[in-house]
Amino acid sequence: MNRRRAIAVLALLGALDATYLLLGKLGITGGYVCSVTGGCEVVNTSPYSEFLGIPVAAIGLLGYLAILIVALAAIQPRWLADRRPDILLGLLAGVAVAFSLYLTYVELFVLRAVCQWCIVSQLIIIVIFVLSLVGLRTPVSDSRHSMSG
Repeated sequence: MNRRRAIAVLALLGALDATYLLLGKLGITGGYVCSVTGGCEVVNTSPYSEFLGIPVAAIGLLGYLAILIVALAAIQPRWLADRRPDILLGLLAGVAVAFSLYLTYVELFVLRAVCQWCIVSQLIIIVIFVLSLVGLRTPVSDSRHSMSG
């Protein structure tokens, strides 16, 4: 259960990060604080900052909220011994990691600029994905007798 709680906390942090990026994209915050890499404006105003007309940050926010909802549901007693939440978390995080890898490629090799807030999001989703995979590897019989899974 601690792993699922960690996923929930990470998803909340990812949602906050995505919200910050979205508010900047929409012009609500007036830009980004990008002290480490200096490429946040370049990345988040590029044509690649939207996918099918939707801001990538909005897609990220929705993805993190979906993961948060599943992770919070998964820590409820009735789901503790069930592997299905881990499968769903793994699928959601896997799709997000694949999309994130594409966006990282675009940042590095197309735009030649890096957004530190995007890196934070990428690291968060990778950790969520790894934790989800750990959940898939844990035998169901072990999770019934353990409150740590």
